Amino acid sequence: MELSDANLQTLTEYLKKTLDPDPAIRRPAEKFLESVEGNQNYPLLLLTLLEKSQDNVIKDLPEFFEDNMETWMNNFHTLLTLDNKLLQTDDEEEAGLLELLKSQICDNAALYAQKYDEEFQRYLPRFVTAIWNLLVTTGQEVKYDLLVSNAIQFLASVCERPHYKNLFEDQNTLTSICEKVIVPNMEFRAADEEAFEDNSEEYIRRDLEGSDIDTRRRAACDLVRGLCKFFEGPVTGIFSGYVNSMLQEYAKNPSVNWKHKDAAIYLVTSLASKAQTQKHGITQANELVNLTEFFVNHILPDLKSANVNEFPVLKADGIKYIMIFRNQVPKEHLLVSIPLLINHLQAESIVVHTYAAHALERLFTMRGPNNATLFTAAEIAPFVEILLTNLFKALTLPGSSENEYIMKAIMRSFSLLQEAIIPYIPTLITQLTQKLLAVSKNPSKPHFNHYMFEAICLSIRITCKANPAAVVNFEEALFLVFTEILQNDVQEFIPYVFQVMSLLLETHKNDIPSSYMALFPHLLQPVLWERTGNIPALVRLLQAFLERGSNTIASAAADKIPGLLGVFQKLIASKANDHQGFYLLNSIIEHMPPESVDQYRKQIFILLFQRLQNSKTTKFIKSFLVFINLYCIKYGALALQEIFDGIQPKMFGMVLEKIIIPEIQKVSGNVEKKICAVGITKLLTECPPMMDTEYTKLWTPLLQSLIGLFELPEDDTIPDEEHFIDIEDTPGYQTAFSQLAFAGKKEHDPVGQMVNNPKIHLAQSLHKLSTACPGRVPSMVSTSLNAEALQYLQGYLQAASVTLL
Repeated sequence: MELSDANLQTLTEYLKKTLDPDPAIRRPAEKFLESVEGNQNYPLLLLTLLEKSQDNVIKDLPEFFEDNMETWMNNFHTLLTLDNKLLQTDDEEEAGLLELLKSQICDNAALYAQKYDEEFQRYLPRFVTAIWNLLVTTGQEVKYDLLVSNAIQFLASVCERPHYKNLFEDQNTLTSICEKVIVPNMEFRAADEEAFEDNSEEYIRRDLEGSDIDTRRRAACDLVRGLCKFFEGPVTGIFSGYVNSMLQEYAKNPSVNWKHKDAAIYLVTSLASKAQTQKHGITQANELVNLTEFFVNHILPDLKSANVNEFPVLKADGIKYIMIFRNQVPKEHLLVSIPLLINHLQAESIVVHTYAAHALERLFTMRGPNNATLFTAAEIAPFVEILLTNLFKALTLPGSSENEYIMKAIMRSFSLLQEAIIPYIPTLITQLTQKLLAVSKNPSKPHFNHYMFEAICLSIRITCKANPAAVVNFEEALFLVFTEILQNDVQEFIPYVFQVMSLLLETHKNDIPSSYMALFPHLLQPVLWERTGNIPALVRLLQAFLERGSNTIASAAADKIPGLLGVFQKLIASKANDHQGFYLLNSIIEHMPPESVDQYRKQIFILLFQRLQNSKTTKFIKSFLVFINLYCIKYGALALQEIFDGIQPKMFGMVLEKIIIPEIQKVSGNVEKKICAVGITKLLTECPPMMDTEYTKLWTPLLQSLIGLFELPEDDTIPDEEHFIDIEDTPGYQTAFSQLAFAGKKEHDPVGQMVNNPKIHLAQSLHKLSTACPGRVPSMVSTSLNAEALQYLQGYLQAASVTLL
């Protein structure tokens, strides 16, 4: 193929303009173009690079391509049918330039067929013919995988578009596609068998997690699905014949012909799967395929075989079938399969025991009526001991010592079985702590580690719910390992350790044990707070200390209060972590004896006002509003007014006018809104300066804003400038914080005991105020409150059975 020098120059210039706008990405491409200009294969290389660049370039078809469609399509077609001996490689694994070029052209053709079919329509038939010929003449070698996959994906994208369906209507065409393209590319090849046995982690990742996007099997499956869109009946009929034929071949000599059954199962799966999600498996199935009958006749027999190590690929296929069609197979059949899956946890094949663990985990998360789990703890109870034994044994099998699917199945089993696991907890927690100690030497599997800590948290929750005193046993089991993790500074695990310790500490009903108090000073060390991943877990742990042992801290560790406030000061200086600073401050205000923080109160407010002045954000204002209202509830409305005016005369009025009244609508969260409602009610009804000074003019606007908090939608607008907050510098690698779901903190309502319904509380408080100042409250309300707010207020008074005097 020849391209003129002028065309080459045009293409080169076009490429340089349209490649990725990022210079770091564009410059190497430009250098590449310059370096190959003299190469005899330059046209080929140039076209390859051009098409590679289209991922970035073609959001819409550029004019250059549209105006030169004939040139492009003719050259693409020529390249697609090119057979140049000089460009062929002897390597069976690595694709050569010609394979890469042709696979890219198939990819482009699919793109044109999908997005620009009007322009591409007249070129399509010849591309279908060329790509069809390519498919039936290309071998099974691994180096052709990408080419074949892209070629099949082209056919898949064409066959599901209504105006191309006439190309596939003929029964002979459908039969030919099935026989020559789909079935050969669904076969389990020697390369697949090698991956199954020797590279199981990669095999599982491709097969289970959907990263097989460029495999022949996935492409063939997509083609089946595409054909079924318009030809479901004929295609199902053709494939049924193939499936029966394959199963008959297998039955003649299973040990030799097992690959026929593997292909049959894959074909049935492809045929039946109309729509699928990772979470729910198949959500829409082909009604012409009897999935339950196939399960009973061809899947169950393999799984019921006494030898779990025989025909591992078929075992894996059968288990995957259960996973995929778990929503289509009746519950009673799934229940029969559970002990079989538990049995396969002992299989030597990493793929088989991993699939068994994953299938159990998926079954245990299924939901039935009323959103309850489909399987109850009572239904799984007969298998509890063997399930737990086999899951933990599976972690000792070669290649699976840190298998995330097995650990996730352990976590899910604990979650489903609840109290049924209590008799086994002493043994289980020993095994979990041993595993924790082992992996802490070199944490390398983040998902495995996360599920392991979740399982530990579940053990604690389930056991201590039934017997709170058992928390001591967990501390004895875990603290030695935790100490080693903290001393060795295992950064990946420290946030998890703090979360588990918080859960343990919150389980204690009385004072903090001395073992925790010994740790308390170390939690205030600045080095721990330098790592962003530690911050949420550390704040949670300090809150647990304050909640359970504020008096102990105040008396035994009075010198630590400045340390706590130093942490607070560091956190509120950060836009990313200021809310964590407020969590800590709120706990100090709520739980610490007032006299222990008296001397620091004014300085706390000065720090907050400095931050408000220097870099106010919506998040900071919301947290600030909750804090000042919590302070008002704890110390009284007058104390809040006095501390504001003590910092600067008339500051109380400024805070009301500039922050509370205009911004209160931004507060979100039921507990947060309740705190603000009770705090503002106190300001309205228990703060004398609000009734007889210059602040009186703010009384009605404040009441109006409170009624707005009750009745109006939350104001979730964010100023434009806040969308571009700079990301704060976090030097070097930082372990991210991962929240443990089963270590979650219960939502705490600091005014729960005091106020049940804040609207009723407002009405009762206004009634009490009007009793003390007869005539004033009704006058202020009726003259300044807008009609809608007044109507809402009358509703509150009526509900509370009180009136304003």
